[in-house]
Amino acid sequence: MGAEQETIAAGSTLDLTVDAHVHTGFAAGRDSVGVVVSAADRAGLTAITFADQVARDTTWLPAYADAVRRARRRTELTLRIAAEVEVVRPDGWLAWPAADLGHLEALSVAITRLPADDGPIGVREVRQMLAAGTLTEAQVAEIVVGATIHGLERASRYVPTQLARPLSLLSQVGIDTENPANGVLATEVLDQIADACRRTGTAVEVSEAWRSPSPRTVARLREAGVPLVAASDARYAAEVGHWQYLHRV
Repeated sequence: MGAEQETIAAGSTLDLTVDAHVHTGFAAGRDSVGVVVSAADRAGLTAITFADQVARDTTWLPAYADAVRRARRRTELTLRIAAEVEVVRPDGWLAWPAADLGHLEALSVAITRLPADDGPIGVREVRQMLAAGTLTEAQVAEIVVGATIHGLERASRYVPTQLARPLSLLSQVGIDTENPANGVLATEVLDQIADACRRTGTAVEVSEAWRSPSPRTVARLREAGVPLVAASDARYAAEVGHWQYLHRV
């Protein structure tokens, strides 16, 4: 599908000519910066944000930023240098790399495991804890929502922020996020996240690869005036700027 603007509500559009989250071979992706840029150009995009995943031991940020800057000289597309960073503790502590963050023009904040004081807990273990009753769905939701808000507050002190795959961890561990009647993810909870995004100037990524956030969450964030951006979360260049879920959501 070619890039275009997709109407998601009266008076509101999601710009599908911009891909706000792509990966390269520096981390989770498979292709070079140049190959990704060429693919974005073929898809009819006008801008992309490189948001490779970083961790405490990441050392390649300077080379990564240099590669994007070189690519800027060979294309008319707008290229932004960003990174995806994980919230690892309930207080919003982020897995900052030791490398200089001065190279970055944005941060994509994500929760891929359950934040905990002793270190994040993986999806499989969280499922086991829910089954054993050592954690409840309400506790998991409370931790994820609180850590999301605190993580945005921390990250936004340094550079503009994006929120990647909000609340997707809940779905991964088997919690129903579409039914507000279950009380785990009531409308008031979504409003807390929306308020944090507005306060911190955070845009929420609508992810093609992860089918996240859910249509209900997208609708609530949109109603609350939170900026939404299209994000392929592409790991392969061929996936950049191609939308299916975003048309449906």
